[in-house]
Formats: sequence, C-alpha cells, structure tokens
Amino acid sequence: MSGQLKGRLDAVISNIDKVEKAEVEASTSRLQEIANDVRGSPVNWQSYLGGQMMNRDQFDVICQLDFNTSTREKRDALINADPYKCAKTLVCLIGNLSKDQTVRYLLTLLDDLLQEDKSRVEIFKLYAKKHNVSVSDSFLKMLTRADGYIVHQSNRIVTKLACWSNDRMMGKDLTFFLTWLRDSMKEHNNEYQQTVCRCLQMLLRVDEYRHAFVGIDGISTIISVLVGKIGFQIQYQLTFCLWCITFNPSLAEKMNKYNVIPILADILSESVKEKVTRIILATFRNMLEKPQSKTVIQDHSLSMVQCKVLKQLQLQDGRKYEDSDLQDDVEFLTEKLQASIQDLSSFDEYSTEVKSGRLEWSPVHKSEKFWRENAMRLNDLNYELLKMLIKYLDTSKDPLILSVAAHDIGEYVRHYPRGKHVIEQLGGKQLVMQHLVHDDPNVRYEALLAVQKLMVHNWEYLGRQLESTKQTGTEITAK
Repeated sequence: MSGQLKGRLDAVISNIDKVEKAEVEASTSRLQEIANDVRGSPVNWQSYLGGQMMNRDQFDVICQLDFNTSTREKRDALINADPYKCAKTLVCLIGNLSKDQTVRYLLTLLDDLLQEDKSRVEIFKLYAKKHNVSVSDSFLKMLTRADGYIVHQSNRIVTKLACWSNDRMMGKDLTFFLTWLRDSMKEHNNEYQQTVCRCLQMLLRVDEYRHAFVGIDGISTIISVLVGKIGFQIQYQLTFCLWCITFNPSLAEKMNKYNVIPILADILSESVKEKVTRIILATFRNMLEKPQSKTVIQDHSLSMVQCKVLKQLQLQDGRKYEDSDLQDDVEFLTEKLQASIQDLSSFDEYSTEVKSGRLEWSPVHKSEKFWRENAMRLNDLNYELLKMLIKYLDTSKDPLILSVAAHDIGEYVRHYPRGKHVIEQLGGKQLVMQHLVHDDPNVRYEALLAVQKLMVHNWEYLGRQLESTKQTGTEITAK
C-alpha cells in the first residue's frame, strides 16, 4: 500500500469513533437511542449489596467505575491500580446478574469505559489468561440472549476487543463472530442493522479479518443486502465495508466475481447523497489501483464502462465538491476508463457485456461480421462466455436478457460447425426450448429462431454428408 493511499485509509477509518460520530449526526441508530435512556436510569448498587447479589469488593469497584457516581480520575486510578479486579468484577456481574435492565446498564457502562480509553481493552487479557478463556469469550455468550439491546451492545464490545487489543481474535471465536455478523446483517426488519454494519466497518480495517470475512462468503451477503430496499445510511456503511476489503490486492482482484461493479454502479446512478457517491468512487478507484494483474484491472475498467460509470463520472465532474478526495477520484477514474476503451475491440466489448450480466441489444449482437469472426472465441477458457449465456437462460427473469442470450446461442450455433454439439453438452438446447412457451413474446421469438438455427445447422450438416457420399459414389463408378 502506498503512503498516500494508506494515509487516505487511516484518515477515514483509523479512528472509527470520528466516523461513527459523523454518522450519528445524520442518523442516530436504535442502539444509541436506547443507550441514552439506559444511561439516564442508574442502577441502585446498594440494593444489590444489601440483597447479597454482589459482595463488598464488587460493590466498591462498580461504584468507582460507574459514570453516574465517579469521575474520570477515579476510574483511571482504580483501573491502573488493579486492572484484573476491574475486569473480573465487570465480567462476573454481567454473567451472574439476570435482570435485563441491570445487564443493559452494565454493558453500556463497559462500552463507555472502552470508548473513554481504548487501551482498557487490555485489562480483559489479564482476566482471560488467568481463567484460561479467550478475551471475548464472556461477551460472545451474550449474543444468544433474547434482549436485542443486550445482544448488540455485546456485539459492540466484542468488536472493540477484537479491533483495539494488541492480540487479534482468531480461530473458532473469529469464525463464530463473523458468521453471526453476516447472518445478522441480512435479517429482515433488524432494528439494529446500523450497529451490525458499524461493527463490520471497524473489523474490516484489519487485514486478517478481511480474509476471514471473505472466506465465509461475506461479500455475497453484502451484495445481497445492497440490492434490497435499504436506506442511504446502510448503502454507505456496506459500501464502506467493500472499500476496506479492496485495500487488500488479492481480495481486490476477486471483487467483481461477486458482481460488485454492476451493483455499485446502479446505486451510483441513483445516489443523491455525497457520502454514498464518495465511498463508491473510492471503491472503484481501489479496484483499478490495488490489483496486481493488468488483465484484472482491464476487466474491471471495461465492466465499469459497460455499467455506464463513465457517464456518471461526466455528470459528477460538472459539480463542485468541497471534498478534494472525491474530486481527485472523479478525475482519476475518468482518465483510466477513457484510456481503457481506446483500444477496445468488438469482442472485448461483447465479453465485458456478457460478464456483467447486463445483456442488451448493443450493435455486436446483430453484426454478421462479428459472429463470423468471433463465434469460435466463445469456446475460450473452457466455454466461459457460452456457459454464462446458458446460465442466464436458466436463472434470469429479465425478458431482455433472455432474448439476447437465446439470440447469441443461435448465432454461435449458426457460425461454429460443432456449435450444436457443444450447446447440447452444456445443457443449453433444453433451456432454449423451454423458452418457446415464455410469457414474453420477444423471448418466445428469439427462442424459436435459436431452435430453428439448431435444426438448420443439422440439415446443412446432413446435406454436406449426402453430397460427399454422392461424390464418392461417382468416383468409384468412374473407376
């Protein structure tokens, strides 16, 4: 990572507190609303002491840590004097007290203690080492509680322990936690979705966590949420997560396998929020700068062109932005994308369109010259493009995509002598025939033409065989 790029990353996400505060100004999360109410309802610790639900040592410690009964100086003095005792008291009370209201207060108190001084995450290492458990163990167990606030405040604490500690979360704990975040992110009507996304924003600053998240199919999950009906705040936060991932060169190379460019391009074309635009363009820039493979960079560039990003950049270029990084990204992307299309062949254009999954009646589909010169190239890379066309016939619900895919398969068969055999082997013939009864008349028409081309191809082959047999017979007779 270059010094300039690393500086840009650090400036935005090294201090997640600043990012979070900026987002809160625009949209206060449900968790933060409840946290403010919880802080305003202090717990009567004396009643717990009198009821023998805590001992004198625990009472003294919690009273000195409680923001409502203590000062920053007293908290610092106690934690510095006996960090293990502080960690033990908090873990024990959170684990042993059953009343949700009290557990809510304790978790909010702990989160505030960590927010006040990030280095305090290290006191839990002392507790974990002495009890032979992981640092996050006590709080991961809280993710199964019924109370949503308790669950997601615990989520915040686990995230801070994982990000701010000198020791990284690893192994089963990491897999469990990232899987839980992934699944929580896609829950319908999850009122704590912003909190889940913020925790991911923090975690994906760390390269080890990026690899682990991608390993559990995290990118696909982000994309599945982005294509749904969500507000601009979640769009921003999830694109921020993708942006963090693209700072790793090997992961940046894989991004468009998840259809990242088309999805973000759609959001960009509809975005009215500058911060959403900014983070999408920053992600696109990384996808052109970070990969080490020139082929991947070219593929990303052409995909952006195919998805009309260049047109959006032209619109953006006419606006005035106070953010110099945004303006710089607009200029960088415009230059790179314009350069990528200068030597663009018709087959490059076609290949990019097919890979984007956004088939339309661009000129190459109807060009006799194109198919005559390029039909055989659909066999390249183990029939990669052909398999994509067949997949679209099987999975797409868009009549335009189905029509173009059926047309292209017909043209491939017409211009490549072994085309019929290849299509049959790949399962394409049956799919084309299924669309003969499609609801859309254009799909039915293109499917019918494709089937006719399959049959005509057969007749032409039979005709050549008969002609060859006839000529052979004549030669034998002459002898």
